[in-house]
Amino acid sequence: MSDPRIMPEPHRYAVCAREDVPIKEFYKGVFEEVFVLYHPFIKPKAKDYDYCKAGPLGKNEILARCEPISWADFLVLSYIENYKKLDIGLRTIIGGLKKQFADEATAQIIQDVCKNNRLIIPSEGFFSEFIINNILSAIKKEGHDWIWCGDEFGSERKLEYLDDLIHDDDPFGHQRINLFSHDSSILLTTHWDSHFSLLCSEKDTVNRIVKLCNLEGFYCTDQTQIYWSIFN
Repeated sequence: MSDPRIMPEPHRYAVCAREDVPIKEFYKGVFEEVFVLYHPFIKPKAKDYDYCKAGPLGKNEILARCEPISWADFLVLSYIENYKKLDIGLRTIIGGLKKQFADEATAQIIQDVCKNNRLIIPSEGFFSEFIINNILSAIKKEGHDWIWCGDEFGSERKLEYLDDLIHDDDPFGHQRINLFSHDSSILLTTHWDSHFSLLCSEKDTVNRIVKLCNLEGFYCTDQTQIYWSIFN
């Protein structure tokens, strides 16, 4: 009988942080700063446009036919108290929390507000179509023309030209992927069960990209975890 095959630990510059350790602890010695950026809600521009019945949409059609609704604006619409409750409600809707952490009341509020205002809940585990092009353009301004597209486990990667990803209608084939620069100095990753992404790099680089792209979210502290709305 052959010995079991055990995969090596993935390179931390190429994958999302684990759930059982603080995010900055996971990336210690790799990335100085991490920004949690919320995926916006989706609102069709035309009143007669049914997003749900339109079938799978490419990035360019979403950008043309829909507009983003920020988490801040959604809090105003819903009267939900804060971002933590909103995150817990979103996780509850997708069944991403154990029963003791779930908040069914907030989940119902989110669903009712979306129905009444013709909004679509942000996707979990995939980059937001409203954000990705801006971040890729910002990474290009940082001096990078190419970027690695790696799978969520750090076992495969493909080098892509940034301009191609920006203009491609479905650049990632609806697969869960991580994006990291050729020199391993920048990482954009999304946790599979979360409605936000992580932007990781040195402090000045993260600050420039956050400001340039007007990203909504927050900077990680030493205690911030993937399930920050519950444990922080």
